[in-house]
Amino acid sequence: MFNFGLRAHDYGKQTPPEKLAETISQYQPASIQLALAKALSDAPKDGCLSPGYARAIRRIFEKKDIAIAVLGCYINPVHPDADTREKHLRRFEEYLCYAPDFGCSIVGTETGSRNPDCSFHPDTAKPETFDLLCASIERLLKTAEKRGVIVGVEAVADQHTISSIEAIKRLLDLFPSPCLKVIYDPVNLVPLAGLSETQEAFFNRAFDTFGDRIAVIHAKDFRMENGVKVNSLPAGVGDMDYKAFFSLLSQKKPGIDILLENSVPETISLMRRISSEF
Repeated sequence: MFNFGLRAHDYGKQTPPEKLAETISQYQPASIQLALAKALSDAPKDGCLSPGYARAIRRIFEKKDIAIAVLGCYINPVHPDADTREKHLRRFEEYLCYAPDFGCSIVGTETGSRNPDCSFHPDTAKPETFDLLCASIERLLKTAEKRGVIVGVEAVADQHTISSIEAIKRLLDLFPSPCLKVIYDPVNLVPLAGLSETQEAFFNRAFDTFGDRIAVIHAKDFRMENGVKVNSLPAGVGDMDYKAFFSLLSQKKPGIDILLENSVPETISLMRRISSEF
């Protein structure tokens, strides 16, 4: 069985939250990734979350049988400006503190770059950037472990501090905490120049390397055009071998939340059809 969910902000920034829940419920997702500032036009500012607000949001989605699988708090943990980086880390810590009140065990982020907007910067690949990321992760884990919640990290090939299967392993080996897990997006890990192995081998290598630390799946699609990856397509419309991927998931991570990115109304029904044989 697969639990397909959606990113709430793919359906527009809305208010009040009841309207957003009603819009999303039409597609009958099992869960959502909720990035408050991206999905709700009246989202609380930094420092303004409370247990009462979090519980209210939780109840609104629970009434539609939708769980909040991930709180999206996509910061730049290696931001070049120390003051801005501090602000980002405090925001993430706030989300970690209130995640249980949202009924959520995971707060997710990518691993950033030395450009403020997380775009490509050559210095991102330097050892000192990895060390800076580790300092940020170590700090966040202190809060996560106290609250019994998970810091979910997502890699991006050729662009972010953690950009490959090997880099994920290096980070996880340094932090064996059960509160550090992977948000696994296989398309994000496909290099811009494409794969030098079959997709099936690529998926298996990822699971062999860090499968026990995968908490959530992100699903979208890609296409290779003139030797370059075209990214961020809705799942099921590109080159991603979802049959091979779902076959592996059914064995390795049954019941895991699969959150569809950049989805359109047809995406979730298409994914259900493709996965129905597993």
